[in-house]
Order: sequence, then C-alpha cells, then structure tokens
Amino acid sequence: MMDNKMIVEGSLRSEDGGFSFLGRLPYYRGLGLSMIEDIQVTVDGAVQPRETVRFSAHGNTYSLDEMETVYDDRWNFGEKARIIVLNGGLAAGDHQITFAVRYRVSYLPFVPTTKDTKDLALAA
Repeated sequence: MMDNKMIVEGSLRSEDGGFSFLGRLPYYRGLGLSMIEDIQVTVDGAVQPRETVRFSAHGNTYSLDEMETVYDDRWNFGEKARIIVLNGGLAAGDHQITFAVRYRVSYLPFVPTTKDTKDLALAA
C-alpha cells in the first residue's frame, strides 16, 4: 500500500511553539475530515499528546477535536497536509518521526490505522 509514502521526506521544519512536517493520507478515496478518528505523532520514541497536534490544509488549521465536526473539507488521497505539533519545538538535527492516522470507512467492519516512520532532519 502507500503507507511508506505518508511522511514527505525533507519536510520537517520549526514552527512557532513546535514543529511540523507534511503528511499524506494513503486511503485511495480520500476522506472528509470528520472521518479522521485520530492522528498520532511520535518523535524519537515519545508519543506527542493529542491536544498538541494540529492539521492544516486548504488554508485552514484544526485541532483534532475540531476536525471531528468538519463536514465541508476533505483530505484527498496523496494530498499533502501540514501536521503541526505544538510541543515547544525540537533541537536541530535528525529525529525519528512516526505518523499514524486512524480513520473511519463506512464499508469496513474495523477502524484502520496506517502509519509511517522516517528519519527527518531539522535544519539549524
């Protein structure tokens, strides 16, 4: 599948109050944002708290709780969204990032989770 393409290489950057990277949804049909159950980001083995994660696409930025009620925006297959983590930031250098997305699909009897792990460098 496309799980190994979820994290965009070379996209790690500092943000005010944290860091971000570009992520892709590997589900072939795309999804409305309200169908994204959870986004989990792990940095160097430490899971980042859900309340620190933001999703940004199409000029809008949402907390994960806000995404639960967004019915008029989508995340399409392969589309790059900026995943922001407001954790105070990262030191320059290499970091192992794991990006996991859990989503609802109406015809599946289970809730799939897809994930990707990559080593990304944060420039000084």
